[in-house]
Amino acid sequence: MRSIQLGRKILVDWKARRDPIALDDGRDDFDRDYARIIHSASFRRLQSKTQVLGLGDSDFYRTRLTHSLEVSQIGEGIARDLQNKYGKELGEDLFPGSSLIRSVCLAHDLGHPPFGHGGEVALNRCMRNHGGFEGNGQTLRILTQLESYHPDFGMNLTRRTILGILKYPSPYSKSVNVNFYPNDDSEALNPLFNSKSQKPPKCYLDNEEKFVNEWLAAEFSSEDWSKFTETFSENEQDKNGNVVEKHRKTKYKSLDTSIMEIADDIAYGIHDLEDAIALNFLSRDNFVKNICESDFECFKKSPKGMNFDELINSLFSQSTHLRKKAIGALVNFCIISVDLDKTNSSLFSERNLGLNAKMGPSAAKMRENLHKLVEKFVIKSTAVQNLEFKGQKIITDLFNAFMTDPERLLPNSDRQRLEKAGSEGDRARVICDYIAGMTDEYAAKRYQQLFLPKVGSAFDKI
Repeated sequence: MRSIQLGRKILVDWKARRDPIALDDGRDDFDRDYARIIHSASFRRLQSKTQVLGLGDSDFYRTRLTHSLEVSQIGEGIARDLQNKYGKELGEDLFPGSSLIRSVCLAHDLGHPPFGHGGEVALNRCMRNHGGFEGNGQTLRILTQLESYHPDFGMNLTRRTILGILKYPSPYSKSVNVNFYPNDDSEALNPLFNSKSQKPPKCYLDNEEKFVNEWLAAEFSSEDWSKFTETFSENEQDKNGNVVEKHRKTKYKSLDTSIMEIADDIAYGIHDLEDAIALNFLSRDNFVKNICESDFECFKKSPKGMNFDELINSLFSQSTHLRKKAIGALVNFCIISVDLDKTNSSLFSERNLGLNAKMGPSAAKMRENLHKLVEKFVIKSTAVQNLEFKGQKIITDLFNAFMTDPERLLPNSDRQRLEKAGSEGDRARVICDYIAGMTDEYAAKRYQQLFLPKVGSAFDKI
């Protein structure tokens, strides 16, 4: 181990890569990680992937790309605020700098497939007998294998950037509860299915287990890594009182991951609220009926806060700048509420594993209720669920077609990867990678080319 011991703290070689690069161009290693992410094909594709609303209906609302940019900006604000609060006490190197936290935040959604979380559920169902699928796990796969900055190591990012992006440090096979899924032994998957019964566990994919255990974990003590990768079972009762066995969950995350997750939650709960209001999914009356004024007492007293009536008037004003002011104030309230959670500090020698960012309880409750509002009136609306259902059918039909005759239907580059694949599971993973990398528009186009008689030409570029 190249770690440097300092009392009970381990100074991990955070800037290590699997293949060191010798460049003297004025940037540090985290600057290079940031550049590799924003110049990657996977990052560019986020501009045409669904965040909440389906693409093509409007040019206003957020895509995965704009969402990731907002998460990056919020994450940088949280990291800076924690640095100001605790930097002198705990050391400047504990908290991520701008390039590092931006890299972690910008990359967090790279692995999400077309058609949002509905697409993720559909791909997991397709891959259930071949190692499953999970969007965060696919992100790790993109960063370590699929992107082409290095012939063998994907983007070849630093250890700390990779650890920050690893939201769930447990492989699929140790997280999945196969009893959670209904029996479906048909050779060709029916594209019509109940989405709730097919959700994947929160994990990374088994294909990445060797990388995680042999390289990412190499400089941590065995005690730290064993504790860090612990999981627990969380079951619940259905409406009939029957126990429903759920997937296993991870217990811990790194400091940088916790900052990214809070930033993601803020963007998801508050910025998506702006889309819901601007596109008339959420009315003023429904906002008032579903939100308690008492949830905003602490917000009212914050530096940029406003009373409840002023907030509502601003959010639903015809003047866009007033809505922007209200959204900005809500985001700022959440950012400055974030503190350092030291609950697990005694469990780990490495502080990056034992310390986490945590949103203050008042801000967390407010954000959660705003997210529930978006979920109720946007995500769970019939219009959005219809789009999600259609996206799941597209993905399932494409997977069935490519598995049936991949040599005939796959593009040349993916066909070459298929030729190198050994087992049926490896071949299915190649097809899964191809579909997961599609934008919403490209997936719909491929579906039309394959299944609609009057669409498609020999001159179409695949």
